Amino acid sequence: MPVVGQSALTLAAGVVALLAYAAAAARAERVFHPLRWALTVGWLAHAAALILDTSGVGSAVEGARFGFAPALSVTLWLVLAVYAIESRFVPLPGVQRWLAALGALAVALMLLFPGEVRPHIASPWLPLHWVLGIASYGLFGAAVLHAGLLTNAERQMRQHRGLSQPTPLGLPLLRLEKLTFRFVAAGFAVLSAALLMGWWFAQPWRWDHKTVFSLLAWLVFAGLLAGRQGFGWRGRKATRWLYTGAGLLLLAYVGSRFVVEVLIQRAASGASL
Repeated sequence: MPVVGQSALTLAAGVVALLAYAAAAARAERVFHPLRWALTVGWLAHAAALILDTSGVGSAVEGARFGFAPALSVTLWLVLAVYAIESRFVPLPGVQRWLAALGALAVALMLLFPGEVRPHIASPWLPLHWVLGIASYGLFGAAVLHAGLLTNAERQMRQHRGLSQPTPLGLPLLRLEKLTFRFVAAGFAVLSAALLMGWWFAQPWRWDHKTVFSLLAWLVFAGLLAGRQGFGWRGRKATRWLYTGAGLLLLAYVGSRFVVEVLIQRAASGASL
């Protein structure tokens, strides 16, 4: 499965996204409107780069292409989409600066490591399995970021405020916690559908690293939701389960593809010299 460079259109969209994200990350927090416009331009250019890159438009090689860097890039794009909606109701300028920096890093990685071309797929339904898997990455990514905000807000409010008071982000703590676990529940549902479709349409079914880590992540998330529903888990215990499940899910595809596309290929290239 060859690794090929991006088309000129993909590179152009990627450069625009990088510049816009960099502008958004460099803006002072008090200058919110220019920050939001720069972030929006970066997000749209990021989407164009992803579509052009994964579809192979303008590329010399036909076929679907994906890898660890495009997967991370799509995940960050989805998380930015979530925050683009939330920012209309809750001001999140500081968070958006960090997301702009992460978006720029994701685009840079996608341009440096475009992934492998897959001219033939086993089933026409398999791309839907990929889409669902990446969508679960985005939902759990949003849950992790909300959990980080929740942990930080709890730490700041523990001494001075009650749980019903607004957090430094302007959102009551209990509402922020509820929103976090809505993302967990949605991500769990999408991940379950992705695993089911992978099992149903992938021929033959393989117990590889991706499958094992995905199932372990599924079990952790199932345990988290069951513990919260049955035992009222919250706070550090709940977030630790969330971080563990997200880490396993990250290793499932991104980690395994990073090893194959970067470490193994570089070792093979060095051995051939």
